[in-house]
Amino acid sequence: MAKNVSRRRTLKLGAAAAALPLVHIRTAGAAGKLSLALWDHWVPDGGPMMKKLVDEWAAKNKVDVQLDFLTAIGNKINITMAAEAQAKTGHDVYAFDQWTVHEFADSLDPMDDVMKSLTGKYGPTSGAAEYLGKSQGHWMAVPVGWGSAPLTACARISLLKQHAGIDVQKWYPDGPSTPDAAKDWTYDTQLKMAEALFKAGLPIGFGCGSGSTDANQTWGATFGAFGADLVNAKGDITVETDAVAACLEYCKRLTQFMPADTVSWDDASNNRALISGKTAYIWNPPSAWAVAKRDAPALAADCWTFPNPRGPKGRLVPHRQYFWGIWKFAKNKSAGKELIEYLSQREQVEVLATPVAGYDIPPFMSMSDLKVWNEVAPPKGTIFNYPIRPWHDAEYYIPGSSGPPEFAVQMWNRGIQAGMVSRLMSGQSIKQAMAWAKEELSGFR
Repeated sequence: MAKNVSRRRTLKLGAAAAALPLVHIRTAGAAGKLSLALWDHWVPDGGPMMKKLVDEWAAKNKVDVQLDFLTAIGNKINITMAAEAQAKTGHDVYAFDQWTVHEFADSLDPMDDVMKSLTGKYGPTSGAAEYLGKSQGHWMAVPVGWGSAPLTACARISLLKQHAGIDVQKWYPDGPSTPDAAKDWTYDTQLKMAEALFKAGLPIGFGCGSGSTDANQTWGATFGAFGADLVNAKGDITVETDAVAACLEYCKRLTQFMPADTVSWDDASNNRALISGKTAYIWNPPSAWAVAKRDAPALAADCWTFPNPRGPKGRLVPHRQYFWGIWKFAKNKSAGKELIEYLSQREQVEVLATPVAGYDIPPFMSMSDLKVWNEVAPPKGTIFNYPIRPWHDAEYYIPGSSGPPEFAVQMWNRGIQAGMVSRLMSGQSIKQAMAWAKEELSGFR
């Protein structure tokens, strides 16, 4: 028999963890103590700088702070998160990723007062941050730059010029520009570029692997740019539309120029393809460039990062946003809010961005001009266009955000858009891929 499932329960069913053993649980002490659990940044120099800032704040405010960095490896940070929510004890401040703010909203203290202060000073956040950070009209966590990264385009400058006749630095120079400079950077142009690179033995590095966050973001943003929404704001399934069919037709043509094994790629595969010289074009944060700088410096000096192509519904840059929230059971909520607000100030955001080579993207659009993106090299300006600039005429995008979060998280967990593309690569028809997606989405309901 069918069983009605609440919106909150649906989000919890979509999560990775259920009833889990209680591990690494800390109990906050007196009012002068504060405990934090933050994501362990992939850039080794990020953690020490965060600790330095936290220690300075703690000394100034006479608060005894315990800072724990939890790794995403083995899903430790999310397992601990679920255990603390279940036990109603643990850290005061916790780091949440893309979907977990909604999942644990019932266990979080609203952060409307902190966000009112920050937006009053720095202006609005991205729509992507608001979609993920607000529940029932309230900010349940504060969006932060720490760990937040969009999946922008990254290409080999010389190879695009040589094989596709494209000058990406003309589209996106390392300085102020206008939207007209990149008016030709569209999905149609991407298709022509992919064909030219394929003929040159350099297939574009897009993955379709199940469970790959890169694949989810790549194809999720592609569907969004075509207006190919699979679910609408009311939660109605909208798979069988002309927009979805047109997007799948585009994907079918594009995948001809991709590696044959792309359906088995993980999040590191496109990085390896770029660094090894097997591709000239991927979608990725500057992490691939950073590794190339270390292992293949000449190749790194030929890389340029820039916004994703424009589709019928705009230039959408897929984004993974991180947050800091405070548990309802926290022992020192006031100190937690003060520390979060302190670390969210532009001065601290800029200090934290420097040791991670500009990897982190702040949630406030007014912070798109931090000097770190001007200074990172080689080549000079290589990630100048990594954050969305005013003249990019672009927006950060969360795959599946046309529908309610309880649908979007399940689409993410099941890799629906990437799954449709991989089915096309396996020889299935567009109608078959649409039928599979419709059945999957019906199951979510």
